[in-house]
Amino acid sequence: MKKRFVLCALIGFCAFNLSKAQTYPQILVNNQKFSDWNRDGKLQPYEDTRLSDYERIDDLISRLSVEDKIHLLLGTGMVGFEMLKGFEAIDPKGVTIPSYLIPGSAGSTTPIDKLGIPAVIFTDGPAGVRISATRKGESNTYYATGFPVGALISTTWDVELAEEIGKAIGDEALKYGSDIQLAPALNIMRNPLCGRNYEYFSEDPLIAGKFASAITQGIQKNGVGVSLKHFAANNSENNRMDLNVHLSQRALREIYLRGFEIAVKESNPATIMSSYNKINGTYTSASYDLLTTILRHEWGFKGTVITDWFGGYADVSAISDTSHDGISKDSYEEKIFAQQIHSGNNLLMPGTQIQFETLKKYIDSKRLSIEDVNNSVRKVLEIIFKSPRVAGYVPYNNPDLKSHGLLSRKAASEGMILLKNDNGALPLNKGSKIALFGSGSYNIIAGGTGSGNVNKAYVISLPKGLEENGFQIDKNLDKTYTSFVKEELRKTEELRKKLLAILPILTQPTIKERVIENSAKENDIAVITIGREAGESGDRKIKDDFDLSEKEQNLISEVSNAFHKLNKKVVVIVNSGSAIETSSWKGKVDAILWASLPGQEGGYAITDVLSGTVNPSGKLTQTLPVKYSDVSSSSNFDGVPAEKPTDVSYREGIYVGYRYFNTFNVTPSYEFGYGLSYTKFDYSEPVLSSSQFNQKLVISLKVKNTGSVAGKEVVQLYLSAPRGGVDKPAKELKGFVKTKLLNPGETQVVFFELQPKDLASFNPLASAWIADAGVYKIEFSSSVLNSKQTSSFTLPNKLIVEKVNNVLNNDLNFQDLKSNR
Repeated sequence: MKKRFVLCALIGFCAFNLSKAQTYPQILVNNQKFSDWNRDGKLQPYEDTRLSDYERIDDLISRLSVEDKIHLLLGTGMVGFEMLKGFEAIDPKGVTIPSYLIPGSAGSTTPIDKLGIPAVIFTDGPAGVRISATRKGESNTYYATGFPVGALISTTWDVELAEEIGKAIGDEALKYGSDIQLAPALNIMRNPLCGRNYEYFSEDPLIAGKFASAITQGIQKNGVGVSLKHFAANNSENNRMDLNVHLSQRALREIYLRGFEIAVKESNPATIMSSYNKINGTYTSASYDLLTTILRHEWGFKGTVITDWFGGYADVSAISDTSHDGISKDSYEEKIFAQQIHSGNNLLMPGTQIQFETLKKYIDSKRLSIEDVNNSVRKVLEIIFKSPRVAGYVPYNNPDLKSHGLLSRKAASEGMILLKNDNGALPLNKGSKIALFGSGSYNIIAGGTGSGNVNKAYVISLPKGLEENGFQIDKNLDKTYTSFVKEELRKTEELRKKLLAILPILTQPTIKERVIENSAKENDIAVITIGREAGESGDRKIKDDFDLSEKEQNLISEVSNAFHKLNKKVVVIVNSGSAIETSSWKGKVDAILWASLPGQEGGYAITDVLSGTVNPSGKLTQTLPVKYSDVSSSSNFDGVPAEKPTDVSYREGIYVGYRYFNTFNVTPSYEFGYGLSYTKFDYSEPVLSSSQFNQKLVISLKVKNTGSVAGKEVVQLYLSAPRGGVDKPAKELKGFVKTKLLNPGETQVVFFELQPKDLASFNPLASAWIADAGVYKIEFSSSVLNSKQTSSFTLPNKLIVEKVNNVLNNDLNFQDLKSNR
């Protein structure tokens, strides 16, 4: 009985505070003394009773009506936006759509005002806090820091730096009043054409998992939760809401789930976002095997699962009243919405009237159990209880944008990759006169579109970065390009207003041969920037996107010819978050700097590397192929039918990225892990803790800077496993360490530790991760193709590392690609 009065106190106190500008008491999280309202409406103290959050939530659930529970299972996202046909936002009696949503936020949970249950706010995204910069009736601005995208953060190979970025994002989310940041995104870069590759970290699950874990830990140190996304196998954007991904259980577990597994076990994320697509016939948001069997039972996930916005709807608005693959419209919706809750998808976003009515009908008819409902309600209440909002935090709207801008600049420069540097073309001589060519040189792309965008106060241009660091810019070229780009951007903005997902690449103006020749005479060096923008809801194209356009190819040729005639160098900067073709033109230029999408400080960060202020230490986390057809998924990436795919088969199995290129001896343009420096490094012979593996193996080696300038090196550990029960790649990344800044002649000892699962492959016949007995070869490399030191150890007996459930098998039963090693 006392527990009942405790909850009444909570409800009364929360309701009281709701009227006070939505501030909430610390009573929920700090186990302070409780109080309640007596019959006269006066505050009445109670004895010091301490209850766990679980007990409080349990008691609260017992007091919620069925309608209240459904409200808690449905969000209020996209309020104020025009909804898709048939997807009207919920506004049932007794529940108010939150007026306190942060302008520009992604949405919230539904508040239950009568019980004092507040909403928690969700904000995008992976590159920073995405909110509106301006607010109606206010003169203040609410800019957030535009950090480098995930594809660049990973190329730093520095998880400590990634955690710093997470802390800064979490700080801004907290101070702007957000409770959950919808980040990080860690899907695998299966194919260069995926529209959201820039948000993701790598083609390798170890990189994806470690960087997602680091960013998660950084964000959550502020008390703000994260939402790891998009779970799982969301590797393309075309028709993403109705795409059925067919793949083997081995490919799923080794490649597409492994990064999520690492992040879940290492960083305890508050929430995970289920993806739009189906896996082997079932929407991920309605897959019990994925969300409960694997995520909760096998991995021990304790947090909340939320859908992506409209996840599981597919094209419901276009379904006829009579059928959808032989299922009535009513039954189809009911199957999805009820199955989502039953499967462990606790919160459905953005929340619609259709969902409310369907869940109510199914609960009333007992076709959706109240136990399933209560389990999901509990998970939603848990993120509410743990939120800064409930803890009484008052948003100050004053993050330290200056220091975060400096951090963004540091991260961007640390992640840039020097792909080529013939005859010391870089760094630039101080005070050099630079001819800036290419529309991209006058329009640095800081980040992606959609949820990957951030409303930032500025983006530093390349001309600004260069000029402020003592370099001189060709003013004639500057005038020509600036005028052209301004007009092109005006046209692009008109297309943005029409909500086109993938915007056209900026075209190139016609620069006359005479102008290029005069520029070569008047300047010391040429810099050409090739830019690519991408975003949600659509994938890239091969022509004029992955491949350079004819104008871009001609520009590189003409500029290179003119400058090389005068023995002057040509540098190309690649401003893209996804792979582009480099093989056909790289021989024409002297240096290539892969700048990715560097965030708001892009112009400064690029200049830092070009000038030598920062010695480049970034390494590729995606393979750059010679041509698109060399990619293992090139023949099936589009899915079928190509114009609006509903099915895609991952027939390449585990052979994604470098696993394919290495194992099948396909030569890349630039390999995974590759990146040059302005200095050189030597590796000593590795020292192993044992020649036989027993539970773990510790390895150390020394890295020495043998060059003339300070620099950092990334040491990569690749493991080659013996033949066994399943086909295996030639080698796989199993560890990496980035050194500190080493001065010339300085040495650092780096350490690696191998665990049993690092040796194991997934064997679907045994439903287990198994390490086969035999000799394991270790390579310590500066890239996947540049081994510096090797060693080996033995595993005397086969080791069954982990038994798992036999679920999510390939419904089409095709055979994965095999190497026959």
